[in-house]
Amino acid sequence: MAEAREPQQTDAESGTAPDVAEAIARFTRHLALERGRSAHTVRAYRSDLVGLLAGLPSLTALDLGHLRRRLGEAHAGGVARSTLARRAAAVRTFTAWAVRVGLLETDPGALLVSPRGRARLPEVVRPDQAAAVLDAAVSGAAEEDPEALRDLALLEVLYATGIRVAEACGLDLEDVDDERRTLRVLGKGNRERTVVYGVPAARALRRWRERGRGALARPGSPPALFLGVRGGRIDPRVARTVVHRAMAAVPGAPDIGPHGFRHAAATHLLHGGADLRYVQELLGHATLSTTQLYTHVTVDRLKVVHDQAHPRA
Repeated sequence: MAEAREPQQTDAESGTAPDVAEAIARFTRHLALERGRSAHTVRAYRSDLVGLLAGLPSLTALDLGHLRRRLGEAHAGGVARSTLARRAAAVRTFTAWAVRVGLLETDPGALLVSPRGRARLPEVVRPDQAAAVLDAAVSGAAEEDPEALRDLALLEVLYATGIRVAEACGLDLEDVDDERRTLRVLGKGNRERTVVYGVPAARALRRWRERGRGALARPGSPPALFLGVRGGRIDPRVARTVVHRAMAAVPGAPDIGPHGFRHAAATHLLHGGADLRYVQELLGHATLSTTQLYTHVTVDRLKVVHDQAHPRA
């Protein structure tokens, strides 16, 4: 794992009041170095804060009215409800931290209310469609092309485990346990978990490591499980392209990315009778409520079970 780097101040921050810019810089350092948040999360927090705190003469001038005005202006400008909710959550986290470290005497974000974003999940991929996508990838890897072998292994791992694309790209060779068919995954907040995979994924991983990875590896290649064509760790953007291309190869399959495969893994497990808490552990969700978003697609199955099992159905 790469060492966490201290976030750099942006040009946008340099245009704010000096103490506001310094507070944002301190807060993002706190997120990255003390709370272990990813670089992507830190950038998102910084961007939201720069926008919401713009126009303040000093940090001590921050109050609830200012935050409401900034969110109101964004709403009038057509910003999505989910984005408004994210910005409000970011500034609430910031103001609570600012009070704890003594930068603010009172917490103006504590009373800030924002519209709840509507949770939306990707289009559901049917099990037969997922199977068709993977079968097509198996055919494509028949010629032992290194990229095709890598793509097949990546697709099998994403569908078998439901891990995030960044987690898949962050895997190292030593994270694979062939005997137990498990992967050691480092997720959000540097939380480590173990996920399992089946025989097809095991077969694809073995073929990739034995016949494909060596063709892409270079003298300075990292110990990454999945490599790019130049021998470095595969980039999440490349992984997304792999999934989109694989979906496009199957007529009638929805155009989804890696998160859609993650969604498919969760819903198909739930359809198959997996316990919700097991799926929570597999996906690396901090709370069960996040996993419960996936249960909406199992309502029809629950109705069938209820009709068959309940004496008063």
